[in-house]
Amino acid sequence: MAHISSTPSDQPQIDFGFTKVPLQEKQGRVNDVFRSVAARYDVMNDAMSVGMHRVWKDVLVGMVAPPKSRPFRHLDVAGGTGDVAFRIAGAGGYDTAVTVADINGSMLEVGRERAAKLGLDQTVDFVEANAEALPFSDQTFDAYTIAFGIRNVPRRELALREAWRVLKRGGRFLCLEFSDVDVPFIDTIYRSYSFNAIPAIGKLVAGDSESYRYLVESIAQFPSTETFKEKVAAAGFSRSMYTKLTGGVVAIHSGWKL
Repeated sequence: MAHISSTPSDQPQIDFGFTKVPLQEKQGRVNDVFRSVAARYDVMNDAMSVGMHRVWKDVLVGMVAPPKSRPFRHLDVAGGTGDVAFRIAGAGGYDTAVTVADINGSMLEVGRERAAKLGLDQTVDFVEANAEALPFSDQTFDAYTIAFGIRNVPRRELALREAWRVLKRGGRFLCLEFSDVDVPFIDTIYRSYSFNAIPAIGKLVAGDSESYRYLVESIAQFPSTETFKEKVAAAGFSRSMYTKLTGGVVAIHSGWKL
């Protein structure tokens, strides 16, 4: 869970990477980060993960398992460039409709352009929205995904409760996020790579090292898998669990609205 403390004036403080900032400022700072990296975001994902993010997202979509033969409404939150949404649309049938909700307009612009090029602009809808207060009715979606986005949400508990609210009964919540590496020695190598190589790659590929330094720090500050599992359950989801991939580099958290 994001750590919140109070200043002498009782102004709430929250983690922005390794820095403490006022709660009400974090979203603006996060927006600035993703506005800066939007154009090269997917290229950087390939560079940082050596292409592994594609495998992780495919596993995520496999767990969603959109049906081929009946209507299916899916919500992908914080997925502005459409990477997960396009996979869901491709895996489902002709009655599959995917909505991407992202608070960052720059990311959504990239996603809309990609959807048009892929001929998916009638299947995938893009909505500028805050994960903490989604502009959708109760029990609207059959499944909800958020990939590498929950750690950037200032008030994660609100986002989790919103996920529960907009899902139909029997709907599934799935969250792909970086995790705690649990393979001896690999954790040390991974940490060194994250803090040294990723900002350098960010500078080379996207012309922005500081944004990627924040993203690395936000991964380090994210709660343990067990702690986040409890948060998912506390939001109302049944059968809260997680599956670790690639030695714990990432984990997929899941829960059902029963």
